[in-house]
Amino acid sequence: MSSILTNGDLAVTVNGMRFLNPFVIGSGPPSTNATVISKAFAAGWGGVVAKTTSLSDLPVVNVQPRYGKLNGPHGDTIGFQNIELISDRPFEDWEADFKKVKEQWPDRILVGSIMEQYDKGRWQEITARCLAAGCDALELNFSCPHGHPETGMGAAMGQNPAMVEEVTSWVVAAAGGKPVWAKMTPNITDIRVPARAAKAGGADGVAAINTILSTIGINLKTLRPTPTVEGHSTFGGYSYRAVKPIALRMVGEIAMDQPGFAISGIGGVCSSTDAIEFLLMGASTVQSCTGPMLQGFEMVHELGEGLGAFLQQHGFATVRDSIGKSLPYFTSHHHLVELQAEKKAAKAAELANRDTEWGKKDFVAEAGNLVSHKE
Repeated sequence: MSSILTNGDLAVTVNGMRFLNPFVIGSGPPSTNATVISKAFAAGWGGVVAKTTSLSDLPVVNVQPRYGKLNGPHGDTIGFQNIELISDRPFEDWEADFKKVKEQWPDRILVGSIMEQYDKGRWQEITARCLAAGCDALELNFSCPHGHPETGMGAAMGQNPAMVEEVTSWVVAAAGGKPVWAKMTPNITDIRVPARAAKAGGADGVAAINTILSTIGINLKTLRPTPTVEGHSTFGGYSYRAVKPIALRMVGEIAMDQPGFAISGIGGVCSSTDAIEFLLMGASTVQSCTGPMLQGFEMVHELGEGLGAFLQQHGFATVRDSIGKSLPYFTSHHHLVELQAEKKAAKAAELANRDTEWGKKDFVAEAGNLVSHKE
């Protein structure tokens, strides 16, 4: 493990939680039980968001295959699709895992991810039980783009701002002051709207973005979409490199709309460069899920070394000092036109003072323009 990940140089405090570094495993296969969560912490990750769970009576049945890759012209993976559901393990097993992980890794941040039906009692029960089992915070999955939409769960809930606000308020009321993050769906016209709703409901922050509803492609021989299960497929969640530009934009929109609101940035984090860009766009922690699935948990070593070098290069004493530093450079297109016009005018004025420009217009007038006139 790289010492910079745990020696405090990259530490950041978010909603009262001290992350040894801002790198967090996103909810999914890399956080599917206590064994893999412990491996992530052993590798140096500052936090883990556990795979999304629900109360045990909710039926969850996954299929195989459930992943698809989109490769670039040189064979490298640029996009990844999954049709995986939330955890199919009994919630009681998760309670035991949460306790085990926190006993073994008391200095790391463990975030429980929960998703339930539109039922106050169920949301508050699972909230209380997760926190009693040792979770430091909760992430509300309002964003899974596939699985259980017919029950109004996941993205179906996250696309309804009124419901986001109400359910968030239920969880906050049961959380006893523990941090609550709402995970945002990108499958919406304006991500600022549900983020505002989450804040209005009492959320301490948001995680953004979850995967983008998609299909990875069609097999031109069989005419079947992939991944193919018994000859059929369904639209699933798109992640990895290809989604980063969209994720950066949405994180930036939330950060500019809600200054000071905690954001855990997600979407295409494959290297330290990617992670740093999310920090500069206003995220205070950075999650990666597909990255460690394809590269291994050890990818966090490069994340730490790269961020450390970046902070030193720019004279940032802490991670916090770098957060949101690129936001002031975003403006409207109208303002860009004005800025460009001002620069052209200034350049024209500068050229007018050069000897090479003399004589191109009225010579007497040009000379007169250079005379200092008394008041």
